[in-house]
Amino acid sequence: MTTLADREWRLIWDEPRAGATQMALEEIAARTALEDDLRTVRVYSWEPSTLSLGYRQDADTVDWDFCEREGIDVTRRQTGGGGIYHDRYADISYTIVAPADEVPGDLMDCYELFCEPVLEAFDRMGVDAAFASAEQASIYQPSCYLRDINPAHDIVASAAAGADAKKISGNAQYRQRDVVIQHGSISYNLEPRAHVGVFDTDLAESTFTDRVTSIRDETGIDRDTAVDAVAGALGDWVDATDSTWRDDELAAARELADRKFGSDAWVRDREVLEPGEG
Repeated sequence: MTTLADREWRLIWDEPRAGATQMALEEIAARTALEDDLRTVRVYSWEPSTLSLGYRQDADTVDWDFCEREGIDVTRRQTGGGGIYHDRYADISYTIVAPADEVPGDLMDCYELFCEPVLEAFDRMGVDAAFASAEQASIYQPSCYLRDINPAHDIVASAAAGADAKKISGNAQYRQRDVVIQHGSISYNLEPRAHVGVFDTDLAESTFTDRVTSIRDETGIDRDTAVDAVAGALGDWVDATDSTWRDDELAAARELADRKFGSDAWVRDREVLEPGEG
């Protein structure tokens, strides 16, 4: 039987980039997987800090004035779910991109497979993490970290706390051009003021800290060590080769970021401009 590690994979330790570019790079990686038979795992961060909206999220849930004052960018993901504040320092993100015909067709089975390296990374960091053992009701639906906790793809810690465990990672999948793309946000540290401030609602910071934990809270390790653990687990999972984006991929991502993920038409109304528009 052919396993994922028998295919050609690259591991990209990505540099900090704007949110629109980070989302565009995933679509470019999907093209590369199909056209060049090269799959991607990567770990990355957001510069500046960015609020990524879920695909169907209403733009009216955003406190646009707060985001502008704080220098927080806003983009919209291809995946569903609630908005996530990706702090430049406190958030660690990852992506997995592979052809759809090489992975399980069942969504839950694919989540289980693609979250293997994420759980392995937590193990390497000494974090007692696992898929949520029980559902938890939504506190504030527009926020990924405050909406209902789903045992299928939400990771919590410490696992030993059972139903009282707190969310530490949210993960989501979508399919683009016969490719499965999974991305996720891992909480390295907590920035509750921004996590609740980006939304147009009145939430106490304790609402966030009562529901969410972080790598730093669980183990106290530094961020570089945490990033190394995530990247190492991703790379080992598929025996990936350390790599970087090609120049043509970066150029294509910049164009797509300008036309789609960084445009008001997409961010506010889910409308994609055609080349030359805008």
